[in-house]
Amino acid sequence: MSDTPSDIGPQATAPQAATARTTVADYLLRRLRELDVEHLFGVPGDYNLGFLDQVTAFPGLDWVGTCNELDAAYAADGYARLRGAAALVTTFGVGELSAVNGVAGAYAERVPVVAVTGMPATEVAASGRPVHHTLMDGEYGHFGRMFAEVTVARADLTAENAPAEIDRVLRAMWRERRPVHLNLPTDVVPAQVSPPTGPLIVPDEATDPGLLREFLTGCARMLDGARGVTVLAGHEAERFGLRGPLAGLLAAAPVRSAVFSSGKGVLDETAPGFVGPYTGEISDKRARAAVEDADCLILVGAPVSDSVTGGFSHHFAPERTIELRPGRASAGRGVFEGIAMADAVGGLAGLLRDLGLPEPEGYGEPFAYPDEAPGARLTQRQLWSAVGSFLPEGSVLVAEQGTAFYGAQEVPLPVDGRFVGQPLWGSIGYTLPATLGTELAAPDRRSVLVIGDGSLQLTAQELGTMTRYGAAPVVVVVNNDGYTVERAIHGATASYNDIAAWDYTALPAAFGAGPGTVAVRVETPAELADALALAARTPDELVLIEAVLPREDAPELLTALAQRFAEQNAYGD
Repeated sequence: MSDTPSDIGPQATAPQAATARTTVADYLLRRLRELDVEHLFGVPGDYNLGFLDQVTAFPGLDWVGTCNELDAAYAADGYARLRGAAALVTTFGVGELSAVNGVAGAYAERVPVVAVTGMPATEVAASGRPVHHTLMDGEYGHFGRMFAEVTVARADLTAENAPAEIDRVLRAMWRERRPVHLNLPTDVVPAQVSPPTGPLIVPDEATDPGLLREFLTGCARMLDGARGVTVLAGHEAERFGLRGPLAGLLAAAPVRSAVFSSGKGVLDETAPGFVGPYTGEISDKRARAAVEDADCLILVGAPVSDSVTGGFSHHFAPERTIELRPGRASAGRGVFEGIAMADAVGGLAGLLRDLGLPEPEGYGEPFAYPDEAPGARLTQRQLWSAVGSFLPEGSVLVAEQGTAFYGAQEVPLPVDGRFVGQPLWGSIGYTLPATLGTELAAPDRRSVLVIGDGSLQLTAQELGTMTRYGAAPVVVVVNNDGYTVERAIHGATASYNDIAAWDYTALPAAFGAGPGTVAVRVETPAELADALALAARTPDELVLIEAVLPREDAPELLTALAQRFAEQNAYGD
């Protein structure tokens, strides 16, 4: 199976001879290869064509041309979730603004993506000429300032500052696990600079031992006498490579474990003590009791939001909570700045190992996701039961925001499985291009995308890009006649929640798919089972399954959460 960010990390480069010279473009591309980036996503434009010449000539890098820049950003986001980093390339103004929504989503969900903008030549920008793709006001800094709001670092590259600025910005991306932005003028692309002389990523300084001891002393006091401990993980645990350390923590003692929906997949769902997803008051009783009644709750990379806590209906007593976030830890009300999450997890594993916790009741019982016996008509519950049974070992389940995301919370992941969703930013249409990214990032892991019909219509053209570049996911289109998630929140019969009726099975061929592509429409559990069996027999082909479901049918978790969102939004009568 393909390695993940927690397995590989950045690759070091050998020191270069001091007399060697390289171009700025080549310098940047070498650094991206160190981060295990093998594909660059984007759209050509006249301000980035010279850079693309060097991209396509660079060994070990493949250019992936998407249908628009927004989709390139989404694809890069999906790619980075499995590879650890990704890059997209746009042209100035019109291109980069098309991509900014996708970059903002990567910022919200802590995904390391570098957005490279091809800029007009340095002299053109300095003179303020009213060239195309500008606002015709002589000001060239508008768009960079927009990106500054959704990135952790950015730079306008020059021939003089390029090596230092590229390294500074990429290190910030890696350190924060968030997007960055580089403006690359056309004349700077071929400028000669010295090549890298050492690795881009250097090990972080170890947590101060005294500070770590002080934190663990506070944790030991909280754990003293505890009989029930629960670990609750979120998406930051995945982004910062804590899959292995968390497995060690859970193996240290018989503790219960749960995930926010944003962190699904970071824990082994077959491990003893796993109680499923926690979503505040609308959680399964077992998960809610494990989290809310624990003598000590350990939150690992799990920031709260309305969409992962059932509309802020979670109940964590601060005096019973140990929380680990990037660069910060807390034990009860004591806060400790400068503690790495991995160091804190390792220290807590030692404490739990020495604690001698008793096994909680039902500890060895595997978590049972709900199942549904087949009936005459396909329903949400039957759909998710079938998808869960189909997922191959090591596969990637990608779930679009809405009915798909919340239905996917009830699907058991297979051994070594991964999960991709966007519950925090929640941009509909994200997952189809993101699946292009996951397929290219990990071609030995088959991606299985479940996406609603309304969301698909935003980015459907990337089905053509998938077939162009040999991606072979399984795409399940939930055809329930419109924006079901919005109907559940407000306007159940409103015309604004309606969409055009497409022939979804005709889309792959319309977008250029070859004769081997599978596209079928299913309306019953038996037809769905046959379609998934066909998908299993065609692992090297794109498979699109249009699953027709009742318009009002929605996962129970979504229905409950939609009601809370409606109350939160205060629409009135």
